[in-house]
Amino acid sequence: MTDTAVNTRHIPADLPTRIPHYIDGEAVDSIDGDTFDVLDPVSNEVYLQAAAGKRADVDRAVAAARRAFAEGPWPRMLPRERSRVLHRIADIVESRDARLAELESFDSGLPITQALGQARRAAENFRFFADLIVAQADDTFKVPGRQINYVNRKPIGVAGLITPWNTPFMLESWKLGPALATGNTVVLKPAEFTPLSASLWAGIFEEAGLPTGVFNLVNGLGEDAGDALVRHPDVPLISFTGESSTGQLIFGNAAPFLKGLSMELGGKSPAVVFADADLEAAIDATIFGVFSLNGERCTAGSRILVERAIYDEFVERYAAQAKRVKVGYPHDPSTEVGALVHPEHYAKVMSYVEIGKTEGRLVAGGGRPAGFPEGNFVAPTVFADVSPDARIFQEEIFGPVVAITPFDTDEEALALANGVKYGLAAYVWTNDLKRAHNFAQAIEAGMVWLNSNNVRDLRTPFGGVKASGLGHEGGYRSIDFYTDQQAVHITLGKVHNPTFGKQEHHTEVELDDPDPR
Repeated sequence: MTDTAVNTRHIPADLPTRIPHYIDGEAVDSIDGDTFDVLDPVSNEVYLQAAAGKRADVDRAVAAARRAFAEGPWPRMLPRERSRVLHRIADIVESRDARLAELESFDSGLPITQALGQARRAAENFRFFADLIVAQADDTFKVPGRQINYVNRKPIGVAGLITPWNTPFMLESWKLGPALATGNTVVLKPAEFTPLSASLWAGIFEEAGLPTGVFNLVNGLGEDAGDALVRHPDVPLISFTGESSTGQLIFGNAAPFLKGLSMELGGKSPAVVFADADLEAAIDATIFGVFSLNGERCTAGSRILVERAIYDEFVERYAAQAKRVKVGYPHDPSTEVGALVHPEHYAKVMSYVEIGKTEGRLVAGGGRPAGFPEGNFVAPTVFADVSPDARIFQEEIFGPVVAITPFDTDEEALALANGVKYGLAAYVWTNDLKRAHNFAQAIEAGMVWLNSNNVRDLRTPFGGVKASGLGHEGGYRSIDFYTDQQAVHITLGKVHNPTFGKQEHHTEVELDDPDPR
């Protein structure tokens, strides 16, 4: 390591050297004693070992969660009681946001300022679902003198939560909040690249008063701990965020058990810039949209489609601004792009950079930034004149790499926007109101931003179509996923059904399936 790296690398104080599982209120090692190494992305040095969970460890965690669901108070608490616990969790997270951000930045390579925003968002996720579970209401239908029908929501059981390594703490909160708010118990399997911040949940939940066994955590590789959780017969729900290929495996492995599945998968989202757009705003937004969070963002606008009349100007200005994006050490508050999460991922992204040099015109970046001879640093990279059949146009890179492609007509822009297997997000930049709304409806994407970028009301659904996901979470959609909706029907008058076995009672108006409406 160079002297510069030694002098500027930040190591948080009081780092653990070992991360155990957390099962039934206790920190425990794997039953077989196995561990795996965790690397710091700035140096790629091993800084701790985490317990490597296998099927036996998952069995133990699920059993604890199942007991807490069947015998414990959590599912039977009033919504307000659970809400108070969730608010305490939010308060604790909020009070420790600086420490959480420091650990997240060190573990994942995220710039410290962006990690701080994610920590605060984690607190808000808990606060949001704490309020929602108290305010939620279900319909009651009444036919006067005939029948009342109402919906009874019930927690389902043990929820298996499998989370990714990009913004890990926040995305864990996005699943933990609604799963717990609705009265379920959980087993969390965090990403093996970034287990550090996940290890803090146990202490936070204990301090907030969450009953023992409600929250359980098993570290480990996806093919071991993750697969065991998906295949466990006592886990009726799986919520997964990650790659589309992994989602396909989970779909197949969960099918024999007919599990409830919610999967937010990969993306290759288009940003469509029309000639009448506010060019400066569009450039600023699309720069941020693909380079924030180190480009390790599922909703990244990694394909920019630009109307030909402004194409040359856009490319020139975009490339110049991309070259000014500051790559730096994650703990530096001025850093805009930090280190990618792991050397395996770094190698993948750099392989796409090399592929891109054969498929498009390199106008910015294209390799390791100056001054960073070690670690997982990639210069913000921009390719122009990219053909729609190019790999860098079609495949998710998940790093600070963007492809820019021209179009001539609205129809061509739409075909380009929809011409990939993914359908998570899309961004449209135009001052034509009619075009904006019509285009948004025609795009095959679960979420569309018009003249904006990634600002989302937590009450709205989050999810994708095509290879980008199955189902939606967010707001009441999360409540729907984590609860059974039981319909209860009560007659208010004479029992309303045809009489079998008493032929003399039959009438012409009686129906096989009476409906009182």
